[in-house]
Amino acid sequence: MHSSLILRLFASSSLLLGEVASYEIPQRASDPASRQEAINATRAGFLYGPAVAGGPLYPTGPLGNAKVAADIADVQRETSPNTALVQLDVARASNASEQYQGLDTVEEYLLLYKGQWTEILPKGPAPGVLTNYSQDLFFSMERLANSAFSVRRLPKASKLPFQVDSASVRKITGSSAQQLLKDGRLFYADHRAQADFPKTTNKFSAASDAYFYIAKSGQFLPLAIRTNVGANLVYTPADDAADWTLAKIIFNVNDFFFAQTWHLAATHEVVQIAWMAAIRTLSVDHPVYALLDRLTFQLFSIQPLAQSFLFDNGTAFDTLFPVTGTGARDFVTELYFNGTGAFRAHYFKTDLEERGLINGDGPELSHFPFYEDAAVIHSATRDFISAFIKSFYDSDAAVREDKELQNWAAEANGPAKAIDFPTKFDNRNAIIDALTHIAHLTSTVHHSVNTNNLLSLSATLPMHPASLYKQVPTAKGNTSVAAYLPPLQAALAQFQVDGIFARPLLANTNRSLAYMFDSPKFLNGTNTKTQTAANKFKETMQKFSTKLQSRKFDKKGLSQGAPFVWQALDPLVAPFSLTI
Repeated sequence: MHSSLILRLFASSSLLLGEVASYEIPQRASDPASRQEAINATRAGFLYGPAVAGGPLYPTGPLGNAKVAADIADVQRETSPNTALVQLDVARASNASEQYQGLDTVEEYLLLYKGQWTEILPKGPAPGVLTNYSQDLFFSMERLANSAFSVRRLPKASKLPFQVDSASVRKITGSSAQQLLKDGRLFYADHRAQADFPKTTNKFSAASDAYFYIAKSGQFLPLAIRTNVGANLVYTPADDAADWTLAKIIFNVNDFFFAQTWHLAATHEVVQIAWMAAIRTLSVDHPVYALLDRLTFQLFSIQPLAQSFLFDNGTAFDTLFPVTGTGARDFVTELYFNGTGAFRAHYFKTDLEERGLINGDGPELSHFPFYEDAAVIHSATRDFISAFIKSFYDSDAAVREDKELQNWAAEANGPAKAIDFPTKFDNRNAIIDALTHIAHLTSTVHHSVNTNNLLSLSATLPMHPASLYKQVPTAKGNTSVAAYLPPLQAALAQFQVDGIFARPLLANTNRSLAYMFDSPKFLNGTNTKTQTAANKFKETMQKFSTKLQSRKFDKKGLSQGAPFVWQALDPLVAPFSLTI
């Protein structure tokens, strides 16, 4: 009985093969008593246990442990060839030390890419990285592309978080900071909370916050960066070029740390607890269970791998970042329980509107790469899920009558302790919204800040070190920005860790985002409407991929208003599911 239940629960796992049945909502179940008996058995064997790497509860019990083991085995099988490529690249780069000329200047860090990382980053860094990295527009537009979750528009009635020399502000913007605020043109990113967490040895960081603004030209540009440590210096583009370059690097160190910790709380952990509640309440014959099983591919492998690879003593955070692994894990937990873990509050447009990035009280952003690309994928995703749900539920009343679906909501808000999850599903749109959001988190949100995006843009040197290697300055007038950057072995270690996150071998395969719903194990239990919608989604994504792959700089040397070409959400390159 026990082994058959495991097979039934995890029939779609790549480790456990079972017959594909036609999915049924409970009102139409052919044997409701047996169906409920199986759910009860699952509840008895798939239990909530303590967090493994911070954040919410984690599976335990015989069925929970079996599912975790299956996910870990599956991800290890898939990533082993990827790890081998990283090792080849690191070995090659380590043997080319003479090429780097000592890394004594900022420019010499570009030599780290010359003929290197050809296995794990076959196309090299994003176009523009090696030529335009020093531009202010490059720095600011990253906040609207590969790091779009730390910045927000300041409300017109709010107080300025910090003061900037008024003469400098007028010189830079032609206006005052207060007027920018009043006009709805002032934006803010705040990393001050990082000051409160334990630090590693011989690696340093500030706890910076920064202003960005919409210029009269319409461009989104940086205005000021405050360090919030030591002398608490405030830098602006009016400063000496070396000082301002260092200030941007100081901010990037904080933003890099934030993006990697935030994404664990905002994507992995939010989806994790929703999936756990679903496993305990939905029959494996339920169509929503089948869809969630597809979207959560390998999900439970992430927490133990994050603990062993990122947070344990002597692993990635301890060796690369200014905050210790224990501190980083605590930071993730604090983020999760203090807003980041909220489910409905981070629906795609809801989140962007709340932060004033779309439909804000002020001029619209003339370019917003993350939103522009994610909106295409989100829309196609919602179209598929809408067709899928409506093919099983012919009315809103049918959704309300689905006891398993309502139990999922109750479970999530009860024993699972999920945050801001729907308390019930009143209509088809409510379940469509929730499932679309889960798909959004596992694809467009995650892969905009992680996966291939790290090596290609977000972690590129010289502008994106994981740490500073010299104390944050107490005065302006620096003559060597390179002195703050990682020495060779630390730089290679950063590339090695970032390479582990990349997934070049999944490009142009059925593991890419375009194939999110194109799975025989999933589709064979559905219906013609769902299968037609899945094919339409794949075709839409393939066309969008062609558009992204042909994206180039315009006559002004810009792409989507940025001096780099952003392609992180290419549906034939990004995976369809969460990766570490």
